[in-house]
Amino acid sequence: MTREKRRRRRPLRAAAAVIGCALVLAAAGAGWAYWHLNQNIRSVDIDNALGDNRPARAPTTVPSATPSASASPLPAGALNILVLGSDSRTGTKNAALGGGDSAGARSDTAMVVHLNDDRTKVTVVSIPRDTLVTRPSCPVSSGGTTPTAYNVMFNSAYSVGGPVCAVTTVERLTGVRMDHYIEIDFSGFADLVDALGGVTVTTAQDIDDDRSHLHLDAGTHRLDGTEALAFARTRHGIGDGSDLGRIELQQQLVQALLKEVRDTNLLTGAAGLYKVADAVTGSLTTDTGLDSLGELSSLAQSLRNIPSSGLRTVTMPVVTAPSDPNRMVAQEPAASELWASLR
Repeated sequence: MTREKRRRRRPLRAAAAVIGCALVLAAAGAGWAYWHLNQNIRSVDIDNALGDNRPARAPTTVPSATPSASASPLPAGALNILVLGSDSRTGTKNAALGGGDSAGARSDTAMVVHLNDDRTKVTVVSIPRDTLVTRPSCPVSSGGTTPTAYNVMFNSAYSVGGPVCAVTTVERLTGVRMDHYIEIDFSGFADLVDALGGVTVTTAQDIDDDRSHLHLDAGTHRLDGTEALAFARTRHGIGDGSDLGRIELQQQLVQALLKEVRDTNLLTGAAGLYKVADAVTGSLTTDTGLDSLGELSSLAQSLRNIPSSGLRTVTMPVVTAPSDPNRMVAQEPAASELWASLR
């Protein structure tokens, strides 16, 4: 080899070395990101805590096809997922967003998300937090169980027994097996909205709620994370000030969030996708069946073909409680008929 040829090859070798180093660093970065996102997720072994004394699981179907033979089968079959928004003030950001000095935590938002067996429709059923229910005996992490309680507010279940008690109370109320559990706190919800760049909502009336710190004129608004959280928590500035008014806003916000996810092509930028994933997983608690990035991603992929028209949001039918005008009870037989449709 001549000296001139060796000179020409030096830049090529240098370029190859730089590209090789970049690929190694990229692979290492991707590996760290995956590990970090997995470590973000907290989980609770609900199946082990509750045992077999639960409603039956829905019949399973053949897993749906996947884009490539090497990919893992996407989950299929009907699923019911209990989604809770916790009002925990734990942590500086949660305390600032929550306001007040409330100790402990309650399920500020409770939704049963039903996915039909072929993943073409989603039904989201909101359970009013002020509903009076029978709270069954619940196992607690310190050992032992809580006593059965009658005519207590639904959101007290999470307060006394955490996710396990919330799940068993919902199953007792509905007769429906909760296949999975997902919980997100104040800061996680606000971070998710900010990572998406905000959400757009339209209000038919002015909102003036000093407790949630939300003040909006009737019309269309682009909300950031803090404003969206206030929107989800507002009840005193609209309608009759009951939890039903707040649920209407929460359901509107769910639809706005899903639209934002659909309209934002996260796959065009790895940084944007990572930012959203970090915001979600950083404040997420799940059951052990969804406690990895792979399991969450697989579930999300199985929902990719659901059209916007396939989303239905409803509220469990309720009426004013005879014992307390500020509380509600399930309206029968409408409530039982609704839950039966999700089995």
